[in-house]
Amino acid sequence: MNGTHALIVLGGYVDVDKYRYVYFVFLLILYVFIICCNCTIICVVWLHRNLHEPMYVFIAALSVNSLLFSTAIYPKLFVDVLSQRQTVSHAACMSQLFFFYTFATSDILLLSAMAYDRYVSICKPLQYATTMGPSTVTVFLVLAWFLPACQIAVATVLNAKQKMCTFVLKGIFCNTTVNMLHCVRSKILAAYGVLIFINTSLFPILFILYTYIQIFSVVHRRRSRVREKAAETCVPHLMVLICFCCLAAFDVAANKMESKLPRSFRVIMMLQIVVYNPLFNPIIYGVKMKEIWKHIKKLFARHGK
Repeated sequence: MNGTHALIVLGGYVDVDKYRYVYFVFLLILYVFIICCNCTIICVVWLHRNLHEPMYVFIAALSVNSLLFSTAIYPKLFVDVLSQRQTVSHAACMSQLFFFYTFATSDILLLSAMAYDRYVSICKPLQYATTMGPSTVTVFLVLAWFLPACQIAVATVLNAKQKMCTFVLKGIFCNTTVNMLHCVRSKILAAYGVLIFINTSLFPILFILYTYIQIFSVVHRRRSRVREKAAETCVPHLMVLICFCCLAAFDVAANKMESKLPRSFRVIMMLQIVVYNPLFNPIIYGVKMKEIWKHIKKLFARHGK
């Protein structure tokens, strides 16, 4: 049986019958807050012409990505916590797997584009206007969404073709733990997974680290005013990157140590994966980026009157 028409049981929930409505309210508040925070960033960047610069466009794109990522996960969580039995069809599971990793991977590519933008702005300021023109920004945005979608689509198809012998997933949504359900571990799928990791995670992270080494080297020799300006834009970016790396490590750990982790701890880890980035990214950029924060304060002051 290849599992195409089977129902997969989501066995990662803890005491869902007892705390059903507590879970629902908690998740709903999180989802609404994620939508509000990210939509605020998108609207502020969209409405103010002085924010129509590459750095702010990438921040807005990151918020769009967070909305798409959250929408791929949260509505199904709502249905599951209100259901007597937490199940998902094989097709829906593969779809969620695809969107989960596509948008997660897009995050790191957008962060790479932002790192390159900061590198050119600080290290090669005279070339910034020509290097980071509208066409360059458009290419970066298209690649950030198109490349992950293509690579993850191939992995999803390979995954979907695997024969399944177990139909109880030790999680609350579909990620790479789906591989545990296969009768035989596919060497092709495993090798391709490593290739995707190198292309979409390792190389971008190394590239970001390289750009920041160059930035810190240049900033160290500049005046204090330049350092302050660099810190204002670079520190939030590094905070978001560190958060992303930690959550990516959580996802890998949840997969590799699935049988060794207590179920309650595994649920906490998986919730962190779908909460931190979509929620904290707009908060970090909204508070730490002076221009964005200035417009947000004006927006709330206007509505508060």
